[in-house]
Amino acid sequence: MTPASGAPAQIVLAFDDNRLASLLFGHYGQNLALIERRLDVVAEQRGNHVTIEGAREACDQARHVLETLYARLKKGGELATGDVEGVIREAASQGFLFDFDPAARKQSFDEIQLRRRPVRARTAAQDAYIRALKRHTLVFGVGPAGTGKTWLAVAYAVHLLERRAVDRIILSRPAVEAGERLGFLPGDMKEKVDPYLRPIYDALHDLMDKAFVERALASGEIEIAPLAFMRGRTLANACVILDEAQNTTSMQMKMFLTRLGENSHMIVTGDPSQIDLPPGQKSGLAEAVDLLGNVEGVEVCHFTAADVVRHELVGRIVAAYEKQGQTQAQGNVKT
Repeated sequence: MTPASGAPAQIVLAFDDNRLASLLFGHYGQNLALIERRLDVVAEQRGNHVTIEGAREACDQARHVLETLYARLKKGGELATGDVEGVIREAASQGFLFDFDPAARKQSFDEIQLRRRPVRARTAAQDAYIRALKRHTLVFGVGPAGTGKTWLAVAYAVHLLERRAVDRIILSRPAVEAGERLGFLPGDMKEKVDPYLRPIYDALHDLMDKAFVERALASGEIEIAPLAFMRGRTLANACVILDEAQNTTSMQMKMFLTRLGENSHMIVTGDPSQIDLPPGQKSGLAEAVDLLGNVEGVEVCHFTAADVVRHELVGRIVAAYEKQGQTQAQGNVKT
């Protein structure tokens, strides 16, 4: 008879490589501590052994997390806090109450293969986003900050460029100030828009070698194209990313989307809760999502506070603001 999922259980795991076991457990056991908090188990480490105690299902999920991460380390992969968080979310979403072989099992969450390293989804929403990027010509990534929308979009664009599926990456963003007045910026066009595109540059340097990024920028394989200067162009054989799209107007969004040319991909990302347009002006992102959500070839992927993959406190901050927004909306309806 199979024990109930909530019945107390104890699992003992042993890892044969002491160095990898140390990386697995984390500095001062921080990875084990994260697993304890997330899955409500007790994980006691002794040398390269770990004893996990708690509800049976939670213990099985913790075992899955540790064995999956250890298998990744054995293959030469790196391990960051976000990777641990991602595998925990994967385990919690599936519920493992059976024996499992991490070497034979296919990764549940999808990934993007890059020369530098693979980029794996860390949440179910990221997994759906990656799958949408691979299957659809135009993808909208909509949700709060810290959910990986822009980073994964850049990763997929780099993937296409490295495999010569496209000839270039085009990066665009509306030059709207986030509540501040920056005044007139000096320099040429690239220098003027660089401050607005810093997050995309950071993603490029994280996913590609710096020398390759600089060469690609110089040769035009990676192009910075201010949204205001996109009118009249037809973008063929390219992966085009529009970031911070919540700050586009309706006309700007329509103009951008109609630039799509042969063998091109478009990725539009934005956070509807951070609109910096003048009061009363409708966001082009919100309108496009409403109009195009059911159009063939278009996919809209929604993220929530539960998908935040930055520091765990960021997720709680976003959730608090979302709750406040819902409360205010309900108050407006009642009045």
